[in-house]
Amino acid sequence: MIFLRGRIIGRLECGRTQLEVSEELGISQSVISRLWQRFQDDGNVSRCSSTDRPRVTTPNEDRYLAVTAKRNRRSTASDLSRQLSSATGTTVSRQTVYRRLGHIGLYARRPVRCVPLTATHCRLRLAWSREHAL
Repeated sequence: MIFLRGRIIGRLECGRTQLEVSEELGISQSVISRLWQRFQDDGNVSRCSSTDRPRVTTPNEDRYLAVTAKRNRRSTASDLSRQLSSATGTTVSRQTVYRRLGHIGLYARRPVRCVPLTATHCRLRLAWSREHAL
């Protein structure tokens, strides 16, 4: 992406119009205009810094959480938080661990095999199977 911005600035500095550059590269003319304006103001073509709160965990730490959770399926978010803290030194809350695992599709589930049947259900199922037996 930075390379593309450099190409745009280079073409504009060569004397091409913003409209020509936008048609040539298939980018909106307003994007070209904003990029050129930013370059003229401060000589920089990189994106503005984000005002969001920085993430506590790195992608490697997120991967570590995922692998640890998959290896030990019964570990809780609090356990995973402690393991991450001891392994990397990064302290994160239980809620952060829960959120990171949720992003990759690991959610808390109760290990129940099936719906428990009452005695009446069992008797009715047995009667049905005897009626339909060959």
